[in-house]
Amino acid sequence: MSRKRPASEVQKKSRRGWVVLAVIVGIVVLGGVLGRVATPLLVIAAILAAGLGLFTVIKGTTPKLGMRSRKAGFAALGTAALLVLGGGVANADPAATTPPPSAALQILAPPKSAATAERSTPTPTPIPTTFEEVDVDSVVPFERSTIDDPTAAEGTTVVSTAGVDGTKRTTYKVMYVDGVEVSREVVGETIAVEPVQEVTTRGTLKPQPAPAPKPVTKPVPLAQPGNGCDPNYSGACVPIASDVDCAGGTGNGPAYLDGTARVVGTDIYKLDRDKNGIACD
Repeated sequence: MSRKRPASEVQKKSRRGWVVLAVIVGIVVLGGVLGRVATPLLVIAAILAAGLGLFTVIKGTTPKLGMRSRKAGFAALGTAALLVLGGGVANADPAATTPPPSAALQILAPPKSAATAERSTPTPTPIPTTFEEVDVDSVVPFERSTIDDPTAAEGTTVVSTAGVDGTKRTTYKVMYVDGVEVSREVVGETIAVEPVQEVTTRGTLKPQPAPAPKPVTKPVPLAQPGNGCDPNYSGACVPIASDVDCAGGTGNGPAYLDGTARVVGTDIYKLDRDKNGIACD
């Protein structure tokens, strides 16, 4: 048979339940309001104190956690409220300093937005890039040519003009990154010194052949005057007439020379056509 509890005990338990409910609602309200300004460390400490106090008030005692009565539980709830309230007031003061949260507490902090993360990223230092124009000289080889000299003996060669190399100047645009060359491109080319062409003279004069020996003619005895022969010729009798032609030729006489005769005087009859001193040869 069950025993009825006294009315005073029932009222006391009912009042205790309302107190616990009021404390819980108060902590929730304070946590929601002050959690925006209190530091995460104080908020976590207040939540732990509130949980311990509620557990003790409901159970009556928690010796393992050092809470031996409900009074200790209510004290823990009050401490939690003071922690939350004090943290909010401390953060509202600009002069107040807040210790940096640990790595574990940072997990509970709200994630940073993309704009905040971008602002927090350190800006990389730009690498210096410079440009410079550089002139580089190179050799231009000279050309060679040969000309003929008809006054020089065939087979002889002489360098009449010595060849000289020229100089070409190339201008490059060079790019440096952090002082190190990374590329270059040609922006101009000029001939600083013109090359001089080498000229060689080659002789083309051929040697002259030796003159042919003159024919040896036998002396022709002179014609004796007074025998009807012209004294300007010897070796044969050239008759004295108004005109004398070579026999067998195209002349029309009236007199003819049969054979050849040597011209020893004046060729009055024009019998020596080749001017070699022999008539009608």
